[in-house]
Amino acid sequence: MNSYLKATPWDKRTFIIDTYELTDANQSALDETNNQNGHFTLKIDPLKNPQPIIQSGFYYTDSLIEPVCKKTDFIYFQNEKVSLTQEYRKSEIIKIAKETFIHGRFHRDFNIPNALADIRYMRWVEDLMNEKKLYTLLYEGKLAGFYGFDKDKVLLLGIKKEFQGKGLAKSFTSMGCKKQFEQGYSTLYTSISAANVASLNLFYSIGFKLKKTLDVYHKLTGPPPIEDK
Repeated sequence: MNSYLKATPWDKRTFIIDTYELTDANQSALDETNNQNGHFTLKIDPLKNPQPIIQSGFYYTDSLIEPVCKKTDFIYFQNEKVSLTQEYRKSEIIKIAKETFIHGRFHRDFNIPNALADIRYMRWVEDLMNEKKLYTLLYEGKLAGFYGFDKDKVLLLGIKKEFQGKGLAKSFTSMGCKKQFEQGYSTLYTSISAANVASLNLFYSIGFKLKKTLDVYHKLTGPPPIEDK
């Protein structure tokens, strides 16, 4: 029998329970989540009737907006004081990451302790550093943040508190996008929580346009993840 459950080991390693993403929202897929313990993620078109999903024990956690940017639409904000590098001290990047992910869907999930949500996102940043998929953002040679990517996808942006509110986000982000376009990609993609209005405005300002939106639902069957005291 085909399974509609796709394991997500990057979540399991932090939550220490089985974790899955559903590949479909049909009734067979929903029923499959009743047959084993674990944490489940389902992403659906906002126009889809959520009643059977909610009746199956899923609960809403977030809406993801997925803008795209064609190279011909890209707006580059040059700043001579801004630069990127792939040289960094991991501990300094992780410190910035701790302040960054307040809009994550796992932080909005009442079954996930915030401390575990923090760890989950910080480990993602660690993975990106290990895979050389992260740029360090520098302002006048000083560490100001980081920019995570994977091929044609812009994954995340984190800016140190002391550099926030100084109009640097456009320069940092557009420089990261420019690096990706220089790798030969004609279109870049990203995914942003609808709650993160500042990030949405940032990407729209450099040429990204709305492509689609997805609603994200979670479900927990069995014991919840427990924070290690």
